[in-house]
Amino acid sequence: MDVQVFGVQKSADTRKALRFFKERRVNVHFVDLKVRAASKGELTRFVQKFGVDGILDRDSKRFASMGLGVALYSDKRWLEILAEEPLLLRMPLVRNKNLLSVGFAEEVWKEWMG
Repeated sequence: MDVQVFGVQKSADTRKALRFFKERRVNVHFVDLKVRAASKGELTRFVQKFGVDGILDRDSKRFASMGLGVALYSDKRWLEILAEEPLLLRMPLVRNKNLLSVGFAEEVWKEWMG
């Protein structure tokens, strides 16, 4: 099994996810969103499954500092913003082929392993 983990090193949940997979000897491809942003296509997969509200971290410092609390954007505009500002994402975003999860989702990941 190979998984792709999108997140940043400063995120405690991202570090816990990386540790979870490493302890189970799962091949992990880590995408540090501070170094390389997720593509719109990749983010679209997560939005299709969870919706914009499912991947948008409204409690993040970045969300507050950008003054987005009253923003009424379309999903398409949110997708553009999330592609440019990865610190607005709930982390980690994890992909295992066509299976997706958002945030620290240990129970979901255990199901993936059978």
